[in-house]
Amino acid sequence: MTTLEQLGEANPVQADTGRIYPVCYSEHFETRSTVKAGELVAAGAIGKVVHTVGLGPHAIRNNQRPDWFFDRPRYGGILTDIGSHQCEQFLFFSGTDTDAEVISATVNNRGNPDRPGLQDVGDMHLRTPTTTGYVRVDWFTPAGLPTWGDGRLTILGTEGYIELRKYVDIAGRPGTDHLFLVDGKGVQHIDCSAVELPYGRQLIADVLDRTETAMPQVRAFKAMELALTAQKMAEIGTVWQQ
Repeated sequence: MTTLEQLGEANPVQADTGRIYPVCYSEHFETRSTVKAGELVAAGAIGKVVHTVGLGPHAIRNNQRPDWFFDRPRYGGILTDIGSHQCEQFLFFSGTDTDAEVISATVNNRGNPDRPGLQDVGDMHLRTPTTTGYVRVDWFTPAGLPTWGDGRLTILGTEGYIELRKYVDIAGRPGTDHLFLVDGKGVQHIDCSAVELPYGRQLIADVLDRTETAMPQVRAFKAMELALTAQKMAEIGTVWQQ
């Protein structure tokens, strides 16, 4: 979905039919280090979560983009597109599926004047009653990085913090899914490459059993609501205002 109106149509239909409307938020469900971070947070490794910082840089060069990708009404804007994944992470680590709001948001085209429909950078500030979060997404991954983006997540707790370097460790460690845990005992690097990704099997079980173990339906919609609300807020007074 690319508008709040579309979300408003989908929500009651899902509620009336009971059909599962899954969204694979890949920054969480396809990233082993994020799954491991969830386990650590649930176990109290960093105390109560108070703040998150989600960084989602992407490379625009890594494949041939179709024309619609540069058409704002069709792709929905950068916060709707790649920012929605960050919104789901924020909700998950904040421990809420519904009680969150957007404080501020911006979008811009800073480096692609030949593509006026493209938003190449955006950010948003989110909050719940107990946490705040900052998100930045962009299309500026330089050619020298050996992957499509240096995606990171920092989770601050009352007794420590976790940093994820999901797709590359620019300090030189090989592989992906690096987790750093800092607490009262010291600093740990945890290799998460062998952590199971449970989303697929959980979703299959949900379809068969009519359960919500992969992700609560309300969180799937709330993440989109936050992203779409931030997108609309960010575009006020810009050439993209709908």
